[in-house]
Amino acid sequence: MKDCTWIESLPASITVCDAYGVILDMNASAAWSFSADGGLGLIGRSLLECHPEPARSKAKQLLEKQEKNVYTIEKKGVKKLVYQAPWYNNGAFGGLVEIVLEIPAQIPHFKRA
Repeated sequence: MKDCTWIESLPASITVCDAYGVILDMNASAAWSFSADGGLGLIGRSLLECHPEPARSKAKQLLEKQEKNVYTIEKKGVKKLVYQAPWYNNGAFGGLVEIVLEIPAQIPHFKRA
């Protein structure tokens, strides 16, 4: 899928970095979320520079070990799911993608067979 305009209408913040942690792209929602830090001006900068400790060390670990990191946060009364995971290009580690979704305070959980 070459046309990625759907990424802009998805109600999620999406930020992508390369294998060295350099921010490659972000959708409008992510740019708005990080507007106080530079928004789209963060593209081309290291995400490690954008995080204080201990988040910086965690991001460095995710890059080095190609790991995923999933957690929830609450900010200004809004609960969010943060999903950080490696992405690959033709089998080679490309970097990390972060997807942040607003979620309800209570979420149904289903166990499926």
